[in-house]
Amino acid sequence: MSSLQEWITNPMGVVEDIFSQNNGAPEWEGKVLEYFKEKLKESDAGNWVPSLNDVPLHYLKPNGLVKFRCLVQDMFDPEFYMGTYKHLDSASQSNVLKFGKYKDIAECGVEVGNAAIYGSCSNASVVPSTSYTPNRPKRSHEDDQDMEDCQPYKHKEQLAGSQGDSKQLEMDTNTPPERSQLCSTHLDLNFPLAGEAGPACLVKVYEGWERFKVNDMLEIYGILSVDPLLSVVDGETDAGVMVDPMDSVETAEERRVHSPPASLVPRLHMIYTLPLQHNNPLLPPAVHSENCTFTSGFLGELAAVRAELLEYLTHVLLGDVLAAEYLILHLISSVYARRDVLPLGKFALNLSGCPQNPAFTELLYRALQQLVTASFRLGMSLHNMNTLRFVPRKDYSANRLVSGLLQLAPNTALFLDETVLEQGQLDSTGVRNITALGDLISWQKVDYDFSFHHMEFPSNFNVLVVSEGKSLLPSDCQVRLQPKLTPPNLEEYLEALHAAVGPASLNKFRIYISLLRTLDYSISDDITKAVEEDFVEMRKDDPQSMSAEDLHRMLVVARLLSLSMGQTTLSQEQWMKAKHLEMLRMSRTEQQKCVNGNEP
Repeated sequence: MSSLQEWITNPMGVVEDIFSQNNGAPEWEGKVLEYFKEKLKESDAGNWVPSLNDVPLHYLKPNGLVKFRCLVQDMFDPEFYMGTYKHLDSASQSNVLKFGKYKDIAECGVEVGNAAIYGSCSNASVVPSTSYTPNRPKRSHEDDQDMEDCQPYKHKEQLAGSQGDSKQLEMDTNTPPERSQLCSTHLDLNFPLAGEAGPACLVKVYEGWERFKVNDMLEIYGILSVDPLLSVVDGETDAGVMVDPMDSVETAEERRVHSPPASLVPRLHMIYTLPLQHNNPLLPPAVHSENCTFTSGFLGELAAVRAELLEYLTHVLLGDVLAAEYLILHLISSVYARRDVLPLGKFALNLSGCPQNPAFTELLYRALQQLVTASFRLGMSLHNMNTLRFVPRKDYSANRLVSGLLQLAPNTALFLDETVLEQGQLDSTGVRNITALGDLISWQKVDYDFSFHHMEFPSNFNVLVVSEGKSLLPSDCQVRLQPKLTPPNLEEYLEALHAAVGPASLNKFRIYISLLRTLDYSISDDITKAVEEDFVEMRKDDPQSMSAEDLHRMLVVARLLSLSMGQTTLSQEQWMKAKHLEMLRMSRTEQQKCVNGNEP
């Protein structure tokens, strides 16, 4: 039917062939999906498909097959399109059956009856919403009747997505306040963070849209549409373009915001998608599939990689081995399940006792930034806390979800720098932002603001809080930094350390962190019984010395410690090592209490 290159460069030709061979019968749609699914299963076939993330839009062929790795930022209202329709061919003077799927502009001419023009030549209107539907004028009975005359109509869901892979973003104390306003302009790409320059895209979904949720990470394969007729600027359309029948229920603000130029925000008609287990390009998409030998091969050298990573982080933390151990556990942590409201697997870390030198936290973040696929540094200055928008909110005038700083990809390393917090008064915005951070750390959720109510969106971020004393934010574990090294020039020391780590080692560290987040874990009945007996024994002499919360933290440390060694079940050896680490950590905290006479 088609060559390997043709199904990529001319996918619409393939679709048209299948449509014609089936004479427009309903089963043609399933055959199209099956065809592309089978093609993409072929060895390295996905690598031949150009990526919107890597290739500039003007280099991509319109109507070609592309892939897009993204985070779902918003989910839009259904958009109607003509499933099949008849087009009067001027040469043969006969009706030709056409399809409207995977197209924004239908193929038709003036010869077609008025009703068909109204339905099939509609400009692809973008009418976003979230799960909350605002009040809007209803269509009249006459309008509904007009639409029925243009049957068969089908509808497609739309996702607003932005790049979500390998992005390291930073917001320091000098972030311009203008970005925090998040105003609704028609060229606002609605990125969560300042300085983000990745592509944005409107994705048209035809099947299985109920599977997708806001903040999902996806790799989408679809047909690229950049037709200039899609562009609507300031609510004006080209005089020769028929307007979508749904435009009558849109406000001018909605049309400006939701119809950006296709050259800036292309449309992608989804054919096939993969939910991303991770967003690390160094790993295969399915790291635990039966045919994947990558995992077993890397686990063979995991002990050596862990030892090298521990040495590197020890130097970054000025010779503190214990803090480096806990930092590794923090980096590989991930929410693996939820029990009622309790997220299981999170390990928010407070690294206290950090030097007052601002270069330390900046260069510490830079070191961590090299190890993870997505990161964000927030300087918790009074200015940032009182002016920035952390929580996404619904803009009803534009009918869209306006992004906030906490709408981030899963497993983003969120670096909260509390060392820059100065004395002053938090206003109402600052209090809301502090509350949002506390809820995120404790419950791994963000309450999006829908004005009349709040809606919980689950999250999965690795939150690290660096502070001089104990953080004002909650944490799962506090480690007091005890530097063993005092370099004469801290900035030169850390810069030289970063430069000394070669690309090969960095890639191993990156694979190590991403891979261990995906491993399953279990505890045998025998070990569970041994842990319970050990807990009773620890409380025998002093019941106050070990609480249920302490036991839970110790079990989390034991789990992460086992995974850091590549072990997917808890052993007696790892349980004893976890107890030892916790004893050393708590001893530091007690020593500091004695020095200060209160909490550090």
